[in-house]
Amino acid sequence: MLKFTPILLAILYALAMYHFSVWRTKRELDARSTELADPRLKGLTDRLAKALDLDRIRVHIYEIDPVNGLAAPDGRIFITRGFYRKYQNGEVSGEELTSVIAHELGHVALGHTRRRMIDFSGQNALRTALAMVLSRFLPGIGVWIANGLASLLAARLSRGDEYEADAYAAALLHKAGIGIDAQKSLFTKLDALTQSRAGVMPAWLMSHPKTAERIAALEKLEHRWTNAPT
Repeated sequence: MLKFTPILLAILYALAMYHFSVWRTKRELDARSTELADPRLKGLTDRLAKALDLDRIRVHIYEIDPVNGLAAPDGRIFITRGFYRKYQNGEVSGEELTSVIAHELGHVALGHTRRRMIDFSGQNALRTALAMVLSRFLPGIGVWIANGLASLLAARLSRGDEYEADAYAAALLHKAGIGIDAQKSLFTKLDALTQSRAGVMPAWLMSHPKTAERIAALEKLEHRWTNAPT
């Protein structure tokens, strides 16, 4: 029984972390966000809604400075105040910001948001269990190895989700008549838009695929649609 104790503890830890993460995320977003009211963007999101056969798409402003978009586990879509400010200053077009909204809708539709919470909890549980086991055989470096393996797994899962959400957004933008040019042009701006003042790459960007690879994947989709038999 004792040999299975680390695994059982890790499972219990994962369950506790999942419920705590969902609660904490909802509380934070409720306290620091309001629904976006922008006529220009609403016209664009209404086109997305029509393509999805929805009455409307609600977008919320999350009051933080970093440039980001996110989808909550409950399905709500958020754009950070920092990202919206880039749009207001003309650094990002309405179509480019709409492509972010379409991307986050993809995370919701494909089940990424809830799964990410589970993955995050599972990765922490895996890290804990591996650290307990490896530390017995490799004192001093077992924890370091466990952290490295869990981080590699997290990055791989996150990048896979991003490619899937990119493809979903591209299809939605195409169907809505907005097209994917804005989606591609935004990718070319991401490095500059998300640059931190301290010169450190944001964690959000580190978990995303490389810009050139994302654009190449979109162009492959675009080529397939253009050359599809009618």
